Amino acid sequence: MKPYIASFIEYLRDHKGLAAGTLSSYQKDLEQFTEAMQERGLEEAGQVSKVHLTLYFAGLKEAGRAAASITRASVSIRSFFRYMTRERMLSHDPFLLIDMPRHEKKAPQILTEFEVGRLLDMPDTTAPVGLRDKAMLELLYGTGIRVSELIMLGVQDIDTSLRFVRCGGDTGKERIIPFGEVTALWLSKYLDHSRPILIEEDEEVLFPNRMGGRFSRQGFWKMIKKYGSEAGIEADITPHTIRHSFAAHLLDHGADLRSVQEMLGHADMSTTQVYIRKSKDNLKSVYQSYHPRARIQQQDHQE
Repeated sequence: MKPYIASFIEYLRDHKGLAAGTLSSYQKDLEQFTEAMQERGLEEAGQVSKVHLTLYFAGLKEAGRAAASITRASVSIRSFFRYMTRERMLSHDPFLLIDMPRHEKKAPQILTEFEVGRLLDMPDTTAPVGLRDKAMLELLYGTGIRVSELIMLGVQDIDTSLRFVRCGGDTGKERIIPFGEVTALWLSKYLDHSRPILIEEDEEVLFPNRMGGRFSRQGFWKMIKKYGSEAGIEADITPHTIRHSFAAHLLDHGADLRSVQEMLGHADMSTTQVYIRKSKDNLKSVYQSYHPRARIQQQDHQE
């Protein structure tokens, strides 16, 4: 089966545009599955049956694997068999006979608007590094881009006068995302006063680290943890927390789901829907603000 894994991963990268991290997860799941099947004497995908698949997932559960991990593995393996069947590498798909239980996703960690404000106020903007951090955080919250997209940005990818950022990260799917005046202000201050100190002029990287090279995901993760602690925020903040908060706050203020989906770069609307909060007060507020029959018109009341 191993030779087919490479062609499947190549298919996902070229035709589905999946991120490098996602591709790595698929490959890891499939290699572990293949090794387990080989231990049972199964070298070919066509030898795998419903019984083998059922026993494999039962074994993962007995080994203490988390439900989310098992669900991810099932998605990887199901997609692999579906691909092989479609490409005529298999005559039948054994996964069609298996009904895997759905893993319910946890609600994303979302900061309040006050907490986000506290976090964004933490960097010392009188120092070059602090001004860089401020610009990074403002852009992250102002656009909802992924941290992988943020650290890959070049100077040519932002326009502070037209106020937009062009990003694609490692997915290969380019997006143009607008940002507001506050984000544009801090980006301009950073570009004028901080970046020239942190990096050589001929370098294209937008946000350099202390050594002048490209920022790492781990470096940004440590930075945001530091500011979260200083802000006194008890929630376990990660870069993705800011992305979650960006989406939730837009929806709270009346943005339509389709626009938020496009800005986030989600292929599936259901992925974006997790940000719709079930707050009755918020739903009532949105209704009162936007429904044309929510209030009695003054002239109707006078009549």
